[in-house]
Amino acid sequence: MLFANRFLLLQSLVGCVACLIGGEVSDRVANAESSRPNVVIIFTDDQGSIDLNCYGAKDLMTPHLDGLAERGVRFDQFYAASAVCSPSRAGLMTGRTPFRAGVPGNVSSSKGKPGMPPDEFTMAEMFKEAGYDTGHVGKWHLGYTPETTPLGQGFDSSFGHMGGCIDNYSHFFYWNGPNRHDLWRDGKEVWEDGKFFPDLMVRECQNFIKQKRDNPFFLYWAINLPHYPLQGTEKWREHYRDLPSPRKEYAAFVSTMDETIGKVLQTLKEAGLEKETIVVFQSDHGHSTEERTFFGGGNAGPYRGAKGCLFEGGIRVPAIIAWPGELPQGEVRSQMVTGCDWLPTLAELTDAEVPQKWLDGKSIAKVIRSPKAKTPHDQFCWRLGSQWAVRQGDWKLLGDPRDRSDTAPLTKSDKRFLVYLPDDLGERTNLAFENPKRVEAMEQIYREWMAGIEMEDKANGRK
Repeated sequence: MLFANRFLLLQSLVGCVACLIGGEVSDRVANAESSRPNVVIIFTDDQGSIDLNCYGAKDLMTPHLDGLAERGVRFDQFYAASAVCSPSRAGLMTGRTPFRAGVPGNVSSSKGKPGMPPDEFTMAEMFKEAGYDTGHVGKWHLGYTPETTPLGQGFDSSFGHMGGCIDNYSHFFYWNGPNRHDLWRDGKEVWEDGKFFPDLMVRECQNFIKQKRDNPFFLYWAINLPHYPLQGTEKWREHYRDLPSPRKEYAAFVSTMDETIGKVLQTLKEAGLEKETIVVFQSDHGHSTEERTFFGGGNAGPYRGAKGCLFEGGIRVPAIIAWPGELPQGEVRSQMVTGCDWLPTLAELTDAEVPQKWLDGKSIAKVIRSPKAKTPHDQFCWRLGSQWAVRQGDWKLLGDPRDRSDTAPLTKSDKRFLVYLPDDLGERTNLAFENPKRVEAMEQIYREWMAGIEMEDKANGRK
């Protein structure tokens, strides 16, 4: 009997110790989760290469994004994953070049049309597996079926439009018929007639931040500005009234965008989350020269090209990362980096597990922390329709190039266009004829890259 009592006492003590240890481990896990930084990605639409004051624009007011650059690191050799909307977003979301991610061009803006393959592993899925709450606000343009809309690609919540663009007051898609309403919350159509969509996005972002502040969160804010239609607010239309058209229409929308972003950044600050949140900002590609945007308005600065082409003005974009107290502040990085790099970079900064897939993106955490770090990219490839491009060091080769800005002539002999960027940032002089061996070597890089994608597609049953 005495032995039995002693055994029960010992068993009870062991149980208490186990509970204490288990509780301590559980607390440790909970503390580790709660100490992870939040992540907010602000992805703008059709914003020109230098269209922020901190990037050299002299005629724009963009104090909130300039302030973000002062609190973080901005990049002056940052490349989008593509020169049009859907592929650029696919590169961001997967860390893979758009062709590899199954999004070679823009996907349909019609309901019921698929987009990025569901078997791609997205940034949202990565953060969700790491214990984050995940939310999408704004534009999607990566698929319009249940499995390819945000809720099917790793997001817990979603508010915005699934197609490429909407009128900001009626929330209708008007750019090929039939006209159709495109505003959705968590897969269900909602109506907010007459309400300015940027204001609705601010409301949704603020609510998400306030509701999720007790758990790490990932917010993907794909803001649909300054994409057409250019619907800046009266305040900014009046401010820019003396600029020539179409710059004044575009400028009013850029400053409307900046003011909109400022409201959400202020919410983070007021919630005491500024130092606990990594904020990433990037434009999806260069400015539009389409008729719908008055044939221009954006500014590529010294760069040739615009949206839809692989010259620098189509793919070199403004980009910033800020995490006060953890990353450098007020600094500039000149190393070549890309939109595919955010996924592995944010995984490293948050201790999330990267997907077990081939990634074209590389972590740029070392680059962010030091101006002396080397770019992780010896080479990088793009393809858009028949156009393609290869960066290898400071050399760039374009195949079948297009120039949507019409800033310089292109002839039939320019099917291979080679430039040495340090000497020709504007990509005006074709060096292909003087360097046939380099052209062949870089073209071989492109061919091998495409062959690797085709092999992966075949292995995955995509072709």
